[in-house]
Amino acid sequence: MADTRIRLLIHGASGRMGRAVLRLAAADARVEIAGAVNRSGNKVDGVRALPSERLSAALPFDVLVDFSQPEAFDAALELCLQRGTALVCGTTGLSNAQRAAMASASASIPLLWAANFSVGVAVMHELVARAAGALPGWECHLVETHHAHKRDAPSGTALSLGESIANARGAPPQYLSLRAGDVVGEHLAQFTGHGERLELIHRATDRDIFARGAIEAAARIAGRGPGLYSLGRVLLG
Repeated sequence: MADTRIRLLIHGASGRMGRAVLRLAAADARVEIAGAVNRSGNKVDGVRALPSERLSAALPFDVLVDFSQPEAFDAALELCLQRGTALVCGTTGLSNAQRAAMASASASIPLLWAANFSVGVAVMHELVARAAGALPGWECHLVETHHAHKRDAPSGTALSLGESIANARGAPPQYLSLRAGDVVGEHLAQFTGHGERLELIHRATDRDIFARGAIEAAARIAGRGPGLYSLGRVLLG
């Protein structure tokens, strides 16, 4: 019987998320690791890796899973376009031009970008949009807390939640970013009216939830037609 496992190329393999994806993918019978790519080309937890400048030499793959940096994203997107393969991307801090390039590429390949790959956050997008639409005159704040080493602020998740709020009520929320200790990730959407307050919060306590979500997204998007997919559409639809 032919091997029908989905071949994953892990881009940004030496980062926290890349390592988690490698570890969990190795134990998932639906997928196999076709390769790993990092800046140095050094092994990652026993897995051989290509250096970033040799990305084009990667072995055949079905889905490229990208948790790298904005400066490495363009090459990953170009490779997927050249190979006609799917891209699952969790790289945050992308420029407007890079976001536009993703939208353009989705006419040719299946592409899913998410700032956060947890199922809970996918549901939170629906909840904040409903609250924002129902409470148009209320003040809205998004407070996000992450570990002290996180670079971007506000977080990509906060910005994407803010987009859901803005689309529902016509105005973005106010953002507050906190960086402290080893917090994996917390996002609080607060709606404040006269004499009452509504709070919606998601707390992540285990980074593996993001890696599991990314692998699940890769398994479900492989073989689909071109398009710009949302995590909610792929995981919950």
